[in-house]
This record gives sequence, structure tokens and C-alpha cells, in this order.
Amino acid sequence: MFQAAAWLISQFYSLTSNYIFAISLVAVVIMMLIFPLTLKSTKGMLEMQRVQPEMRRIQQQYRNDRQKMNEEMMKLYQEHKVNPLASCLPLLAQMPIFIIMFRVLHGLTDKGADGTFDPDYISKSSELFASLDKKTEMLSFGLDLSLRPVEVIQDDPAKGIIYALLVVALMGLYWVQQRMIASRTVSPTMSATQAKILQYLPVVFGIFQIFFPVGLVIYYFAQTIVRIAQQAYVTRRFYKGEHSLGRQAQAASAKARDMAEKDGGGTGLFSQLRNEANQAKDAKQGKNKPAPGGSKRVTPPKGGSTGSKGRPTPSNPPKPTGKNRHPKPPRRP
Repeated sequence: MFQAAAWLISQFYSLTSNYIFAISLVAVVIMMLIFPLTLKSTKGMLEMQRVQPEMRRIQQQYRNDRQKMNEEMMKLYQEHKVNPLASCLPLLAQMPIFIIMFRVLHGLTDKGADGTFDPDYISKSSELFASLDKKTEMLSFGLDLSLRPVEVIQDDPAKGIIYALLVVALMGLYWVQQRMIASRTVSPTMSATQAKILQYLPVVFGIFQIFFPVGLVIYYFAQTIVRIAQQAYVTRRFYKGEHSLGRQAQAASAKARDMAEKDGGGTGLFSQLRNEANQAKDAKQGKNKPAPGGSKRVTPPKGGSTGSKGRPTPSNPPKPTGKNRHPKPPRRP
């Protein structure tokens, strides 16, 4: 896989004679290969959103029977032919690609004992190998793609401004991409605060790009531009028209959110765990409650007892009040 990725970079470099163009074209090719998975995962996610009101009904109906609830959920998935894991396919594909590109770019600029590049994963007869062999920089448009932005910023802050601006621009692209997704997503289990956190989480991830080689930053830069274009296509395909799949999913998600608010809970995993914890707590407290129809034990006050109608007993005589507080002694006959 490393040699295949390096070969692809080498082929594009032979066409463009530019490292940035070669890496960007690799990003475009990979995103086009992943795009069918993106469409499939998006459709699966929308179909899941469309059945959320039914999911909410099942969870409320069988909230005390976890096994029965899971069985009904599986029947619902089979009936509507939805896969809860379909939306994870692009994410699963991105991780090995990140590892491959990181290793390839590091291998192309790996330095030998003499401090110069000794490119790995590519043929020694290729044009890319000839351009990197025995060199100390991977220059393109004034940027050294073999360095990490944090290294340039520490060594030369003035020169590091360009590298820092590149990372900031990538963070801006992440924000635009996530905003496009958030603008069409309605979640029944997510508060406004949670939605904001998820919207800015990719932007925070962009900060870590300062620790990666600039070549990898260029790869993500080109990849994010392609992804924004793909998200625009997804919006037109699935959300165009009142009766489109995306509009139906939005309406169903809004309905499920209203149901969750009325029930005082949610349909997410954390909401289920919270509800189960509350039910267990209520059941435990129920053991200490008196049985229906039972009578409470009343402890008599100290110094006496109280009759059935609340009249004082001789052990607790009434205190004299008013004029009878100091009664006169009876007259002698």
C-alpha cells in the first residue's frame, strides 16, 4: 500500500513537476474513490433519521425490557432495510489512508547518514526519486514540505508565519465543511451546545496539523476542498425538493426531538443509560416505601399518649388557661 501511494505521487509528479500539485492530485483521486462510500453512508444516515420516531416509540414501549427492545429494533431495521453502521464507512476508510500518506511522505524525505534525502517506496529510476535524492529540502512554492510547521515557527518565527497561515486556512476550510453538514442536520438527542461543540471539533483538530509534515497538510488542504464540493453535491441530491429523502429525514428528526422533549429523555445511548439509571434508582427507593393500604407507625410523644380522636389522656392533662389559670379554693360550708 505504501509503494502504491508513492507510485501515484510519482506519476503525478512526472506530469506536473511540482510536489504540491502531485500531492493534491493524489488527494483528489482518493476522495473520488471514497465518494461512493460517502453517498452510501449519507443515504443510510438519512434513512436512519427517517425512522427515528418509530425508534423512539419502541424505546418508550419496551424501556423496561432491554432484550425485547433490541429485537424490535432489529425488526425495524430489517423492515426499512437500514444499516446503523453505514455512516461509519467513510470514517473507517480515512484512518488507513492517513497512516499510508503519513508513512509515504515521511519515507520520501527520510534522511540518511549524510543528512540528505534517501527516498523510500519509489523506484530509483523515477523522476520523483531523482528530484529528491541527495537533497535536503522538498521545496514547492517556497514551502519545504518535509518540515513540520511547529519546527519552522520555532526556528524562524518570521518565516513560520506562512506555515501558520496555511494551518489557519485549513482550519477555516474545516469550519466551512462542518457548517455545511450542520446546516442540514436535525438531531433529536443533541442540544444546541453539543451541536456547537461538534461543529467546532474539526477546527480544533486542525490545530494538530502543526505537528505533521507540511506535505500532509497540503494533502488535507486539497482533500477538504474536494469534500466541500462533494457536500454541495450531496445537498443538491438528497435535499432538493419538499419530498426528498433529506427533507423527510429532517421532519422525522424534528418529530423525534419533540417526542423526546415530551417524554423528558432522548433516543441516544447516553440518554438510554441515564433513563435506565433513573429507573434502577426509583426501583431501589421503592423498597423503602410503605405498601399500599398500610398504616404508618406513630411514635407517641414523651410524657403521655394521644387518644384515637386526639383527646388528651390523664397522663397528659390540659393546662389551665385564662381565668382558670389560678382557681380560687372552695368555700367552707
